[in-house]
Amino acid sequence: MRRWSVVLFLVLLIVVSFLIWGDWFSAIFSEENAVAELSEYGRLAWLIGIVLLIGDLFLPLPATIIMSALGYIYGPLLGGVLATSGNFLSGMLAYGLCRALGRKGASWILGAEGLTKGEVQFANRGGWIVAISRWLPIVPEVVACMAGLHQMKANKFMVALLCGSLPLGFVFAYVGHTGHAAPYAALVASAVLPAVLWLVAQYWLRRHTRVM
Repeated sequence: MRRWSVVLFLVLLIVVSFLIWGDWFSAIFSEENAVAELSEYGRLAWLIGIVLLIGDLFLPLPATIIMSALGYIYGPLLGGVLATSGNFLSGMLAYGLCRALGRKGASWILGAEGLTKGEVQFANRGGWIVAISRWLPIVPEVVACMAGLHQMKANKFMVALLCGSLPLGFVFAYVGHTGHAAPYAALVASAVLPAVLWLVAQYWLRRHTRVM
């Protein structure tokens, strides 16, 4: 029960930040302004874009618009790499900060029973949860934090995170580069491709583990 209370608290924390600052950030980083805002930094635009995507962990920044802006400025390939990197690093930061609390800290937050149940869940289905969650609003930050609290294996988390971040980054970089307003198609691709990639990644992880 306490575990779900923590999840609800994290969701409410993010929702409240959106209610307070969401409109302000959306106005600054609207589709019309995002490219101009990043372009002002010249050669450092790529770095600012990545920092902003990492900052989406703490602030209600419009991540998909920032990824599209990176695609517009740098093209679908390099823009996709940059968008993926920012999204991936954001997830790694959330995971790392929560994992650093250790099992003792996680047990204090989640309760012993909740921690044990969560560890089993993330050990068995954590890869699916992490990979598929990246395209959803609010959920990615919560899932990454819970994966860290439940001490999900780092290599498994990173591969699953990459499976979710790659489609999201490249799809929206492509949207930004082409100028096509296709949010539904982009969201569908961002939701389906992570599942396909994770299916392949599971085979690689099992084989790699046997070799080691």
